[in-house]
Amino acid sequence: MYRVRLETRNDLAIWRETVRPLLEARIAPDRIAWLGAGDAEPLFAEEVLPAGRREPIGVPRAFLAAAETVLCHADARRFDLLYRIALRLQRERDLLSVASDPDIVRLGSMEKAVRRDSHKMKAFVRFRAVDEGNARFAAWFEPEHFTLERTAPFFAERFSGMEWAILTPYRSAFWDRHRLVFGEGARKTDVPAQDALEDVWRTYFAAIFNPARLKIRAMTAEMPRKYWRNLPEAEIIAPLIRSAQIREAEMIATGASSPPVRHVRHRARHEAETGGGEDVTSLSAARAAVQACTRCPLYQDATQAVFGAGAAYARVMMVGEQPGDSEDLAGKPFVGPAGKLFDAVLEEVRIDRRKLYVTNAVKHFKFVPRGKRRLHQTPNAGEVSACRFWLDREIALVKPAVIVALGATAAKSLLGSGATISKLRGAPIEREDGTVVFVTVHPSYLLRLPDRDKAAAERAAFARDLALIRDHAESELGHSVALDRPGADP
Repeated sequence: MYRVRLETRNDLAIWRETVRPLLEARIAPDRIAWLGAGDAEPLFAEEVLPAGRREPIGVPRAFLAAAETVLCHADARRFDLLYRIALRLQRERDLLSVASDPDIVRLGSMEKAVRRDSHKMKAFVRFRAVDEGNARFAAWFEPEHFTLERTAPFFAERFSGMEWAILTPYRSAFWDRHRLVFGEGARKTDVPAQDALEDVWRTYFAAIFNPARLKIRAMTAEMPRKYWRNLPEAEIIAPLIRSAQIREAEMIATGASSPPVRHVRHRARHEAETGGGEDVTSLSAARAAVQACTRCPLYQDATQAVFGAGAAYARVMMVGEQPGDSEDLAGKPFVGPAGKLFDAVLEEVRIDRRKLYVTNAVKHFKFVPRGKRRLHQTPNAGEVSACRFWLDREIALVKPAVIVALGATAAKSLLGSGATISKLRGAPIEREDGTVVFVTVHPSYLLRLPDRDKAAAERAAFARDLALIRDHAESELGHSVALDRPGADP
């Protein structure tokens, strides 16, 4: 039997230094007596390990992170548990991933308990002034576990501009606005019984208490009764609960005399942003209305809004990212270098652009100036979201059966923020409104590829995507978008 004394309760560095020779000697857990400060010496226990061969040890970083947390648990058996798991990890490298293992279950349970105790300290510590000038403060807290050391840095950061002390039965923390130090434990009587700030806490708690949302079980789960004795607001909880039903009835009877100011501001801002666009009933009306759009800041620098173009009732709609420099000046989509490449590939696969409706997810050109040039910038999520209003209008008016998302921005606009080209490319995806979406790259992507071989391969893949969409329109819809085909739409 070996005697191992740990004078510190929760210091990972000291624990590692202490157990390393035991692990190297492969001492069985049942041969170790773990002692804390003040524990009596067991009979027949050895203090020095016998000389002999040592074996190298190693544990995953995830275990060290867990050990640092579990060392803060109040259960004295934590030392035995951590040593046993560390020893098992020498031969069971995947032990931490075995969720059903009793040791791993216990490890996770203790981790959770420590994290919860630390969270409760952050929520329920209440500082009280210890001098008349309110220059120094102290708080009393009774944690279930040894969590003061891991939680005190939170208060040092949050209340860095004042001097404070947090006293607990086992240890105390002190902050002098520059340095955090720890000392011996204390007693509750070392902290003032109350101060003027407690009236502020009670007033605040009463003000935010909503009787219509009172759920006593949920409240006591988040604010256990054992903490109430140290909370100034605790003395008004019972009266507030007793009067909750009466106050709720009064709220219902009184009702709202006028809408909240924030609702009025939101309505005014919404009306200013829409600019009458919500009542458009034709593409021509929408094309005119979009020029007054101020839904996002992009309108401030762009020359004009670039609306979609093409067949008014096209069965296939192509959606790109945003207009580029050429499109911004011309006021038409896909007329710049990427548009010319787009037209060339359409012709290769025998698709007639005149039978398509072509537009962009964002209607204004986003760019950064570089001398006389305007360099493209990708729209952010807020800009895409703001412009979805106009894309939805186009879809509702054109009523396409197939929509092609050209690039990631268009895919996210049509299918959500999680849409990616790599996952969705080439597969028909049905939206809630019944339209089928295909995802492929944007033609500008092909222009940016520096490697000629890769560019050629990607262009061929893009052509295959468009051919697939052409065949789908023909076979599933009975509709031809092809060039020079008998029976093609006029």
